[in-house]
Amino acid sequence: MQITKAVITAAGRGARQYPASDTVQKAMLPLVDRDGLTKPILQIIAEEAIESGIEEICIVSAPGDESVYRSHFRNYAQNLRSSFRGFEWAEEQARRLDDLEHRLRFAVQPEPQGYGHAVWCAREFVAGAPFLLLLGDHLYISSETRRCARQLIDLVADEGCSVSGVQATREHLIHQYGTLTGKRRHDLPTVYAIDEIIEKPNPTLAELKLQVPGLRAGHYLCFFGIHVLTPAVFDLLDHLVRTDAREQGQIQLTTALNELARREKYLALETRGSRYNLGVKFGFVEAQIALALAGADRERMLAGLLESIVRIEQNHGASDLAL
Repeated sequence: MQITKAVITAAGRGARQYPASDTVQKAMLPLVDRDGLTKPILQIIAEEAIESGIEEICIVSAPGDESVYRSHFRNYAQNLRSSFRGFEWAEEQARRLDDLEHRLRFAVQPEPQGYGHAVWCAREFVAGAPFLLLLGDHLYISSETRRCARQLIDLVADEGCSVSGVQATREHLIHQYGTLTGKRRHDLPTVYAIDEIIEKPNPTLAELKLQVPGLRAGHYLCFFGIHVLTPAVFDLLDHLVRTDAREQGQIQLTTALNELARREKYLALETRGSRYNLGVKFGFVEAQIALALAGADRERMLAGLLESIVRIEQNHGASDLAL
């Protein structure tokens, strides 16, 4: 099963990033990536897909956003070339922006109706093919040489079925994620056959229905934010949209994935890496620190962070003494 298409959902306006997100889409807010280049978030996520073998990328966006995104990428590339002529890093970044802009396709989500509805909006782009699905407000940092997305794609190639990335997550965080239970494969200890998924459960429900043997106490398998799905998911999403079958007021992808697990082989892979949710408080700060510590300037950044923490604590202690 070859995966050449990716979908990135990016129609949300980013309430937590207001007022910055009122000026520019939250997916275009900048972070310094592992290679030391400042990039829009969307570019960092798209490079996760491209470096995993993806050829075309569909952005699910709000109405009118396509022209804004394309204009941002083109203007950014032109400004780099004109303002930093002769600098190798600027030319490299401009080349990447050009390449990304040529790969992009867009699907419009007319109004926010949930994650499942956003994925459903990309059905014409997917056109009956298996596809990689990424969140527009999550960053992924692999702890091995392969990208996180590539880890899933490699398992799909071996198993020929849908695969979702998961990570053992502490109980107090599971309200942020789809959470699942399943049976661990004896031949592949980081792979699970999915039994049931619950969207953002509370700890009581998770303890009752989502325990997974072998995980540390107080941990559950939560979605990593990366999926490789067969086109069968669109039949299930189409039914949810036509019948207006909402959970918590929205068309949920989890509802369709639960039915997918009942109908066909569907696996979860404990992904080797970490996910960073930009949609939560301090999510941008945590993601930027993680990128810096995973990059070429790790030692300098680590030393700078430690010095800053010591200085802040010293100042805090001096303030307490003054009181």
